[in-house]
Amino acid sequence: MDRFDFDTAFSLRNQTALVTGGAAGIGAAIATALAARGARVALVDRDPAVMKAAQALGEGHVGIEIDVTADNAPQQVVDQVVAQFGQLDILINNAGIVRLAPAEEATRVDWDLTLAVNLTAPFLFAQAAGRHMIGRRTGRIVNLASQAATVALQSHVAYCTSKAAIVGMTKVMALEWGPHGITTNSISPTVVETELGKKAWAGEVGEAMKKLIPSRRFAQPEEIALAVLYLASPAAAMVNGADLAIDGGYTIQ
Repeated sequence: MDRFDFDTAFSLRNQTALVTGGAAGIGAAIATALAARGARVALVDRDPAVMKAAQALGEGHVGIEIDVTADNAPQQVVDQVVAQFGQLDILINNAGIVRLAPAEEATRVDWDLTLAVNLTAPFLFAQAAGRHMIGRRTGRIVNLASQAATVALQSHVAYCTSKAAIVGMTKVMALEWGPHGITTNSISPTVVETELGKKAWAGEVGEAMKKLIPSRRFAQPEEIALAVLYLASPAAAMVNGADLAIDGGYTIQ
């Protein structure tokens, strides 16, 4: 096989991908990109809309309605996907939340929930998927981090902490699982113009943020999805333990 042939290098034919937070936004864009290159995609989300999102991809894809923080949810989902498709080749840890408050005002509830969704759930999903991938000696794991993993953001103490930890977790998994044919990487976007992103960063606050980004704009969900597609594909077989910033240059300053 010529891995440098475009169609081969970016083909996901006969592969199964699992995308958390797949009902809308970045997750839905990622699922669309993976499906377009031939992957069978399992979308996971607590939002019932995940079923329609899976249907929109066409036949051969599945939606799983579950809270990623529920007891044993990661193992349950991985077992379900493997039982249905026979294998799991790609894991995209995309589900995440943000709770804003100055550090002195952040509540224990918001701290615990943020870490549960943004850090513990990705770890447990990666662990469950990693065990399966180690047995098959192949796999791709992509964890969604953030520019907040690298730079401090006002009122984002729990979020910044969770995303910085994701980058550290990614590196350890890359080190330990690389010898088993598994690559583990993270992606760190700036603000992404999903429907929620547009609302959160509308008006003056958004314009002020754009002025801090050298490219002077926010990212589109499809730009994140295409980066995930690259890291999940044979083209990125030698990329392991990297954190890819998709931030218009925000974190270079």
